[in-house]
Amino acid sequence: MRNSMRIALAQNNYIVGDIEYNLQLIKQSVAQAEEQDADIIVFSELSLCGYPPEDLLLRPDLYLIVDKALEEIKSLKTGVAMVVGHPRQDGEQVFNSASFIYQGESLLCYDKQLLPNYAVFDEKRYFTAATDCPVIDFKGVKLSILICEDLWFKEPAKVAKLAGAELILSPNASPYYYGKVEVRGKEMGSRARENSIPVIYVNQVGGQDELIFDGCSSAYNPDGSTVFMAAEMAEDFACIDFNQASNQLTPLKPSTKQFEEHEEIWQALVLGVRDYVRKNGFPGALLGLSGGIDSAVSLAVAVDALGKENVNAVMMPFRYTASISVEDARAEAEALGIEFDVISIEPIFDAFMEQMAPKLEGTEPGVTEQNIQARCRGTILMGLSNKFGRLVLTTGNKSEVAVGYCTLYGDMAGGLDVLKDVPKTMVYQLARYRNKVSPVIPERVITRPPSAELAPDQIDEDNLPPYEVLDEILEAYVEQDKSISDIVSLGHDEAVVRKVIRLVDINEHKRRQAPIGIRISPRAFGRDRRYPITSGFGRQFK
Repeated sequence: MRNSMRIALAQNNYIVGDIEYNLQLIKQSVAQAEEQDADIIVFSELSLCGYPPEDLLLRPDLYLIVDKALEEIKSLKTGVAMVVGHPRQDGEQVFNSASFIYQGESLLCYDKQLLPNYAVFDEKRYFTAATDCPVIDFKGVKLSILICEDLWFKEPAKVAKLAGAELILSPNASPYYYGKVEVRGKEMGSRARENSIPVIYVNQVGGQDELIFDGCSSAYNPDGSTVFMAAEMAEDFACIDFNQASNQLTPLKPSTKQFEEHEEIWQALVLGVRDYVRKNGFPGALLGLSGGIDSAVSLAVAVDALGKENVNAVMMPFRYTASISVEDARAEAEALGIEFDVISIEPIFDAFMEQMAPKLEGTEPGVTEQNIQARCRGTILMGLSNKFGRLVLTTGNKSEVAVGYCTLYGDMAGGLDVLKDVPKTMVYQLARYRNKVSPVIPERVITRPPSAELAPDQIDEDNLPPYEVLDEILEAYVEQDKSISDIVSLGHDEAVVRKVIRLVDINEHKRRQAPIGIRISPRAFGRDRRYPITSGFGRQFK
């Protein structure tokens, strides 16, 4: 007979709102747990409805479907206890809960105590915070359940320990940003060490709109050491034995090797594209391939995510398009083996200008004509999307989106921006990383000066500071909320800083109309950074 308790970790990729699909994933994981003779299986936070359900939580019929699914879980003929996350309605209050279900009964329903209401979280909009920290005795082991945020602060774990808990089981839905795995591991290890109690942490995995959940479910011994780490950016299943006598956790399989920095970011983007396309039912994706670095990286991500047979790229040249841009776009498409088309925008642009000529008579060509070029391209892509059903991927990076170096209804036309949270300097790093895996981006695409090619001999630095400078200013202003004087003190020219900040501020209206993008930083545009469009705040610093 085994003298330890076996806990299974189910790291699944759920679909928000698809309770039936999520229920089937739970059943499959329970079957795996039975095969491995587990005593308990732990699922992630709100596993039945997926995270974050947002305003689905305001629908009364959601709870009817969730409660029906819970009853079906209770009816399972299994000797494995289950910790299942779900929303729970009690009168007018709603709780973020996890039920401990065993042999047809819910022996304990734990309600989340600490509700995050910052960054991408707004749980206080929906949930009521609980105050109890119950402990359940299961097969002679005293267990505590703490949900996600509860384990990021000291008090709940301390209270659980004082209540007699010998093991903490923690369902989570912890969104990704680069560096998050290390930050998370440090916090979880600290809770284990502070209370001399093992911790088993189960995270969900997958893309949900702009959010990525990286998985990396883990286990920590009482000294704070990490004894197990599940797969990153992929579903996983593992069992861990808890020895009550020694107060130690022992995994039944080794940890999955974690990604290096650029590989991690790349795989996050791949996961985000794959899940957005798959979960929304698109048959594939298409994008405009310009011969530039951003579309090249976006294309490679899309192919890695969806497979070459499900991606279409379109080169849309104009009189200002360099011949090497067409050559490089074709080379990228051939290297990745995708469907590739060339559709000139020349006659479309000329038709626009002919019809607008009476109104534009006497004016000088400028940004208007450049934007019409971009909108011709956007119209072609959206037309192909309408006809064939594929999702249009836009390719604007975080640097461009920040300062509005993009065209509404032009290159911003689409459903998902692959690089929306990726600064331009990082785009180059990702290109070099991907070429190490297999060379798919021509070297001169990486080395030639970036250009929108909307005017003769145009390069980005005609309008913007060098991207190395721009990205440093943007990180300080957008991600760290530093003031003008703070940023100047970092060694930047004050006039340049003021120009960049002004561009960021006046282009909020563009970002509100932009497609969502995959979040990889601690402060992304959209869910994270929400600034008013109409604002006089910047006038104080002129």
